[in-house]
Amino acid sequence: MNVIKTEIPGVVILEPRIFTDPRGYFFESYSKRVFDEEVCKIDFVQDNESCSTRGVMRGLHFQRPPFCQAKLVRCVRGAVLDVAVDIRKGSPTYGRHVAVELTEENHRQFFIPHGFAHGFAVLSDTAVFQYKCDNYYAPEYDGGISIQDTDLGIDWRIDPAEAILSDKDTHHPLLRDFDSPFTF
Repeated sequence: MNVIKTEIPGVVILEPRIFTDPRGYFFESYSKRVFDEEVCKIDFVQDNESCSTRGVMRGLHFQRPPFCQAKLVRCVRGAVLDVAVDIRKGSPTYGRHVAVELTEENHRQFFIPHGFAHGFAVLSDTAVFQYKCDNYYAPEYDGGISIQDTDLGIDWRIDPAEAILSDKDTHHPLLRDFDSPFTF
């Protein structure tokens, strides 16, 4: 597993070693030992999966303390642009983001630690998206930042004005109007 550091410490991209032969391919998608040694010690407790069509944008989501969630995400079918935004008060990278294309061909995974808002845009006709979480979903601790906040400077590679959003995702505040529950 190749661990690629990003410009925001703690946010990493993981590239598996893929073995191919005439039968197809094989790769190790997760190893607790490798993750603990190369990224951070973590216990994932819940796996989730979504299926979305082209133009769907989900996010930018997080859970408030004490039910914060770190996530390890990947796209197993199709392609998405996946984004993590630093929302930790006092962080030198507050408001900055890391974006990575996750596809069924590149098999990349993206790790989003606590204190980050997370979202993605579907770039293919359909996308099946999976993620591991280190805490259980607690709807009363749900939070979000507007995925259409242009001040974040995210190039979603689709027009946010034409994006397909949930009703919930149209009501999140802009980052400048947000009082973060996270500290650096």
